[in-house]
Amino acid sequence: MELAIDTKITLNDGRSIPQLGLGVWQTRGGKTCEAAVLAAREAGYRHIDTAAAYDNEESVGTKL
Repeated sequence: MELAIDTKITLNDGRSIPQLGLGVWQTRGGKTCEAAVLAAREAGYRHIDTAAAYDNEESVGTKL
C-alpha cells in the first residue's frame, strides 16, 4: 500500500482519520509551533496529533 497525504485508516468505531500526520509532542508553544502547523496544513496535512499535556494546544489551534 502506498502512503499518500490523504491515506486514511479506519478506527475500531468505524470512523477514519488520516494516517499521515504532524506530531507536536516536543514542540513548545509559540511562533515555531504555529509555523510548523501552518506549513503542515499548507502541505495538505489534516491530522495534527496534540494533547493537553504538551502545553501547546493554543499554538496548534491558532493555525487550524
